[in-house]
Amino acid sequence: MRFNFVSVLVVALAADAAVASTWFGKAVYNKWHETELERWLSDHDIPYPTPADRKDLENLVKDNWNSKVGQPYNSWDTQQLQSYLGSKGHEVKKGTEQNKDSLLASVKAYWHETEDQANNAYNSVKDWIFDTWTDSQLKAFLDRHGIPSPQPRTRDTLLKSARENYQTAATKVGETASYPGDWLYESWSESELKAWLDERGYPAPQPSTRDKLIASVRRNSRLASDAMKAAQSSASASAASAQQSLTDALLDAWSDSQIKEWLDKNGVKVPQGSKRNELTALARKHRAKLTGDNAEHSVTSAYGAATSKAGNQYAKATDDASLKADQAYGAAGYYIDWIKSKLGLAASDASASASSAAAVASSSASSVASQASKDAKKSGSAATDAANESASAAKHRASEAAQQAKDKVKEEL
Repeated sequence: MRFNFVSVLVVALAADAAVASTWFGKAVYNKWHETELERWLSDHDIPYPTPADRKDLENLVKDNWNSKVGQPYNSWDTQQLQSYLGSKGHEVKKGTEQNKDSLLASVKAYWHETEDQANNAYNSVKDWIFDTWTDSQLKAFLDRHGIPSPQPRTRDTLLKSARENYQTAATKVGETASYPGDWLYESWSESELKAWLDERGYPAPQPSTRDKLIASVRRNSRLASDAMKAAQSSASASAASAQQSLTDALLDAWSDSQIKEWLDKNGVKVPQGSKRNELTALARKHRAKLTGDNAEHSVTSAYGAATSKAGNQYAKATDDASLKADQAYGAAGYYIDWIKSKLGLAASDASASASSAAAVASSSASSVASQASKDAKKSGSAATDAANESASAAKHRASEAAQQAKDKVKEEL
């Protein structure tokens, strides 16, 4: 009996050891080529002996991985700390702008990524390395490596093609792909490399050389990708909020019978004797149809000219304000898929400025909802004129907000 117990214990310990070996041996850089280990160390200004055997290089990367990848903010200057906080919508308290300890504490509070998550990200570099490239840069990459441009040529299809052919392109030119070398940026000019860093608030190396510029872009690419995704998420939330405001504005303008008529024509079952709050709840549940998407019966054909005109003018103003808001976010240096133009930004507080302008633009779009609702209740040409005036005012406020962001950028450059 004792023998069986000991045997089981030995087997269990052996299994635990195997699991532990897998756990400790899973670091992504364990699979990197020696040149990639050296490249990573060089990119992060970590000296290494030459010649050095692979084990020495791996140990150096291991010793510095968490501080450089898991918690990179520890080596950021005050400008980078402020820029990160701005991207998170955090307003730095007056008087603490240059207090690095205070800024660092705030960044740590917002930081969400663990060392394991950072490690996993480097298991598939292709999934994020292209995120912040412009459409023309993606096209140039495909052309340089003889990859046919996708049709239709949209940002999504360009990104998909670049990612799918990334490994093939690296293999074709005899280069590594896990932590890519300068080959990846062969089609970039030095001015493009500098612009990429400036627009995201990363300091360009001094003195600048092409190799150092590429190293800085490569080192910061994943952080820039994360920032871009955060900006996209914020913009999507703003768009959803604008849609909700439009829905509420139209519902406020419609009578009970109009809401019921719309629900009936769009195949929404309405219980007999439903009260207004129940009708509006049903309409909000189907708000995508209410704002025109996939609606079998449009607002214009279903209801009077005054209500329709006010709703349409509000939508037009909302679209314009949303565009201005996106431009303001663009000023922070992040790319949003559906925005083809961007504003360069190197200012430390540019993200906060852009976010503020975007908020003003969004507020302008929302504020016209209430006025549009009131205008919709008026009749004939009076309602049309009032709605036009409201929309024009909203667009004017949105334009002013975006211009303020641009002016702030110019002052800081």
